[in-house]
Amino acid sequence: MKKFLALLLSALMIMSLAACGNKGTSDDKAEGDKSDLKVALVIGVGGLGDGSFNDILKEGVDQAKEKYGFGDYQLIEPKEVAEFEGHFTQLAASKEYDLIVCGGFDAIEAVSKVAKEFPEQQFLFVDGEVADCDNVKSVWYRDEEKTYCLGIIAAMETQADSLGIVLALDIPSLRRFSTGFIAGAHSVKPDLNINIKIVGGFADTTTAKELALTLADEGCDLVYVAAGGSGLGAFAAAKESGKFQCIGCDINQCLLEPSVVKVSGMRLMQNSIVLGIGEKIDGTFKGGVASEGFAEGSLDFTNEGSELTTSKEALDAARKAVEGIKDGSIKVPYTYEEIGFDF
Repeated sequence: MKKFLALLLSALMIMSLAACGNKGTSDDKAEGDKSDLKVALVIGVGGLGDGSFNDILKEGVDQAKEKYGFGDYQLIEPKEVAEFEGHFTQLAASKEYDLIVCGGFDAIEAVSKVAKEFPEQQFLFVDGEVADCDNVKSVWYRDEEKTYCLGIIAAMETQADSLGIVLALDIPSLRRFSTGFIAGAHSVKPDLNINIKIVGGFADTTTAKELALTLADEGCDLVYVAAGGSGLGAFAAAKESGKFQCIGCDINQCLLEPSVVKVSGMRLMQNSIVLGIGEKIDGTFKGGVASEGFAEGSLDFTNEGSELTTSKEALDAARKAVEGIKDGSIKVPYTYEEIGFDF
């Protein structure tokens, strides 16, 4: 019996040592770090279901959650721009979150202020530049690159030689969209007529619908829509009137409204979010400002899912332009002053 107990004790000691050894491996520790990660996501005004910016933000965090295996995250949906600062302050002051994910031009001021007040809180900010904050990694996109290609497609596909643009707001970041589109279209047809309408917000489908119909009445048969949730109104106008077709923005909106969206530009912010969260997990996350475009794999365009036909010639011409943008042989402008445009 004594011999048996001695053997049993020895076996238990060996098992205990093995367990301790396994517990200390880097892989297991990393896995624990992943599951313990706490993330908060603050989307833009307009809420989920916009088929555009806010949906991409959520998709990015959802993809990161699936890839890295961390738990549920806190989702904040501001109703007004004035709410951003309060939400960021509350999240940072709680000291509960390893990373706050957010984005959009209208949140820049609030993030910058709160980040300076809470230097230990790290932020991942997409679609905008937050300068002079070591605890904020911000990514802005050279959207003019993808819209240049969309402009080429539109110019080659229009039957009326008249194009329209519906923008949410007349701001520098959205002027990048329209400048690139105009430059691309005029690279094919220099005398093409292009008209711009401004909605006044990202969640006004009624006004967007009215403006899109106005563009159709003015002779536009293709309308590029860069208006967030407001853009759903423009799609509805195209569907109900049958007078024009649309070009989508941010995500593949061909899947959203396949009967009216001919082709769609895509800003792959979800990739930036997955990368940023991964950097937080592996300890390489650091503040700073990054610019991303075709070369970084952060922009694209597609007609996948559309019920409308886009010629192979137009798509090939746009893809050729992508290569020119990547190798520097095509320099895409991003301000109205550069193209001499005034509306």
